[in-house]
Amino acid sequence: MRRDLEKREWLWRRNCSLTPRQTVLAWAGLCVLSLAVATVFLLHGVWQVLCFTGVELAAVTAAFLCYARHASDYEHVVLTSGSLLVVRVSAGKTLQTQLQPCRTRIAMPERGGDLVTLESQGTTLQVGRYALAPQRLAFAAELRMELLAGRF
Repeated sequence: MRRDLEKREWLWRRNCSLTPRQTVLAWAGLCVLSLAVATVFLLHGVWQVLCFTGVELAAVTAAFLCYARHASDYEHVVLTSGSLLVVRVSAGKTLQTQLQPCRTRIAMPERGGDLVTLESQGTTLQVGRYALAPQRLAFAAELRMELLAGRF
């Protein structure tokens, strides 16, 4: 394999248990159920329940929109010859940072919830937000070995 074609990648995605279709169905089900209960009370003359149902549905809709906005968040680390690229996508916004592998220092996570810190020429990044603690430790060890081996 040619040296310039060598590449090592790590990808972490947010763990979302609902598909977009399931999310819409769950939201619609909650709306129908809440409106049905409010209608029963409205038919008995208790119109105040309809006001609270409106507030409830607004809060549920906001929560589902926030969930949907962050459902496709991810972190992607790519190590190639002469480049360590970190791509982070959050709420549809992409942030790319390119570091020099030969000048990158890796700080291992000290506790289970800590992220892996990458430092290079005054730039500090924390990665592994969507990875479990053992995955972050494995990533830090693998990246450190790759950088020490000097293949990239």
